[in-house]
Amino acid sequence: MTPPVFAHGSLRLYLLALLDERPRHGYELIQALSDRFGGTYSPSAGTIYPRLSKLEEEGLVSKTTDGRKTVYEITDAGRAELEARRDELDGIENEVTDSVRRLADGVRAEVNDAMRSLRAELASAAREAKRASTKMPASAANTANGSTSWTGDARAETSRAVHEADLVLSEFRQQLRTDLRTRASRGRVSPETVTLLRARLAQVRADVLATLGDH
Repeated sequence: MTPPVFAHGSLRLYLLALLDERPRHGYELIQALSDRFGGTYSPSAGTIYPRLSKLEEEGLVSKTTDGRKTVYEITDAGRAELEARRDELDGIENEVTDSVRRLADGVRAEVNDAMRSLRAELASAAREAKRASTKMPASAANTANGSTSWTGDARAETSRAVHEADLVLSEFRQQLRTDLRTRASRGRVSPETVTLLRARLAQVRADVLATLGDH
């Protein structure tokens, strides 16, 4: 079971620290937390707003309306509590550092799993292509490959291509993961987005496998 990102009561104090930097509305606080965690953690609105309401009830923050946004600002009482618990805040910063490291390890593990799956798919496709080529007449194989043998240069080229494909996929996954988490913090990711992503990725995979089968 994954340990919680914040210990009990720590998020409440951390929100006060963020508001001590400057007034913010709720989604700005969510984004600020996401930035502190390098995109590996983004709290939900259901996590943030109840705590802000509680802080307001206790007189530690106040809120004003700016157009359609509610802006929260730390009060003098909030600053006094923050100063009185400065040592605890330093400990929370250490907790955040540990949490970022733990979450980053989890992301790396997921990426590594995805890379292993990709390599297996590519290896399987390569075997299928090779098996198909062995069933071709010699003249047809010469025409398709431009050679009667699988040369060292061809192997090296294939190895480089697979490595580059690994890098491209890893970069794509990490960037899209960050983009989705950022949008999710603003409530802008819908089920249709996931459906579109699944369909487009399936099509890309089919297109890639088609090119492998042609060589």
